[in-house]
Amino acid sequence: MPEETFRRLLDLLLAKDMAAVADLWAEDGTAEFPFAVGSSPRRLTGREEVRAYLADYPELVDVREIPAVTVHHTGKPDTVVVEFTANGRTVRTGEPYQLDYIAVITVQDGLITHYRDYWNPLAAATAAGRLPELLDSLVAR
Repeated sequence: MPEETFRRLLDLLLAKDMAAVADLWAEDGTAEFPFAVGSSPRRLTGREEVRAYLADYPELVDVREIPAVTVHHTGKPDTVVVEFTANGRTVRTGEPYQLDYIAVITVQDGLITHYRDYWNPLAAATAAGRLPELLDSLVAR
């Protein structure tokens, strides 16, 4: 079940239907970003926080393909670890976008209850054309 939910998430991401991506979260589901820095949130609680976080994503990154997905099943049937790559273009700069992700996803009743995403904030900021802002926010701290 968690693998099917995650693959649906990827299909919706490619379709740029961020509202439907958010609808995959349980009402009280969480999303964590342990490596988040600067103004990026480290934790989102609830479907509506996830929805607000994802709303502008298509204006930042135009994901065109997810060429590599590896799903690792865990000892818990409701949890998978997924490695995937997203390719596309940065909307702001038109530059190519490629980012590798590792996520730990827990699903109950077809909905994501916990999503922990280990993305590289420097690579993400570079890909989104926002590295200067990220560096400025780190220096300001």
